[in-house]
Amino acid sequence: QVQLVESGGGLVQPGGSLRLSCAASGLSLDEYAIGWFRQVPGKEREGVSCISKKYGSTFFVDSVKGRFTISRANAKNTVYLQMDSLKPEDTAVYYCATGLYEDCRSWLLLLSIDGEFDYWGQGTQVTVSS
Repeated sequence: QVQLVESGGGLVQPGGSLRLSCAASGLSLDEYAIGWFRQVPGKEREGVSCISKKYGSTFFVDSVKGRFTISRANAKNTVYLQMDSLKPEDTAVYYCATGLYEDCRSWLLLLSIDGEFDYWGQGTQVTVSS
């Protein structure tokens, strides 16, 4: 049984940092592109970041470029999203997901057509507020 479990969310002041983790069981994350999307109630999912299988190439939505980084810890079968200089508009539930593609282009395409990922976690709440 495949499970993706996100953790690391919480309440943080503007300008603060959080590191989200996406830990997998039943699936080797290093075989696929893994991405993070976020969702606010009443709004569509927004792709935040993705890391591909090959070469570890990455994607970031413009609003988080320079503030967020994504990385893998293959030995731990975990993908991290380091979020720095957080802003109130980053408040959302964050999910990690995979469509079993190797590249982020396909991951983003699936998101853009409101498709369903093969696996995603339960989400972790990030709240940025003073």
